[in-house]
Amino acid sequence: MGLRRGTSTIKDEAPAQRDRLPEAVVSDLVARSKRGDGEAFGQLYDRYGAEIYAFVAVRLSDREAAEDMTQTIFLRALRGLGSCHDDAAFPAWLFAIARNCVIDHYRTSRFRPNAWPETFEPEDPSLTPEEIIVRGDDVRTLRMARERCLSANERELFDLLLTDLNDKQIAEVLGRSHGAIRVAHHRLMRKLRDCLRQSDRSAEASHDSI
Repeated sequence: MGLRRGTSTIKDEAPAQRDRLPEAVVSDLVARSKRGDGEAFGQLYDRYGAEIYAFVAVRLSDREAAEDMTQTIFLRALRGLGSCHDDAAFPAWLFAIARNCVIDHYRTSRFRPNAWPETFEPEDPSLTPEEIIVRGDDVRTLRMARERCLSANERELFDLLLTDLNDKQIAEVLGRSHGAIRVAHHRLMRKLRDCLRQSDRSAEASHDSI
């Protein structure tokens, strides 16, 4: 099957906000994919392709490289579907592949971006309830807060929170306990909220001094 299905959507459009797929639906699509149903795997690609691309893109800061790695991730997933023992856990399994691909890239290239370039606009993945905190802030403001206020590990967690994964699945991706991720999740969002408020105060003070 051609894995470049949907590449134009990943490249040119931000996916609309969507509800998480029910586990039963994910399980069915994965089970059918394991039986060689290319259309079922295509639906998985369509559902998670943009989120995988976004997760990769903010780490590579290069659109072409991010698109190529997205294809590699889904090819690895397709070839290794038999090792996904829990069909309902496919999203976490897929993001674990993505994370390992990024780590492999860092190891082979000895390159790790510290920040998004000013001209780089990664695709905005489907938002979780965290959009309540960041809604109304433009991409540049959120990007600056992410880079200025969050550590590398916090950025990784934040990016995963903006995907279809829940805390339990994120814990599987990062190899941490569910409880630890829940605590880190709340601490991160509080930190980001404080950072955005501080930015607002600084902007107001700068405006008043003019």
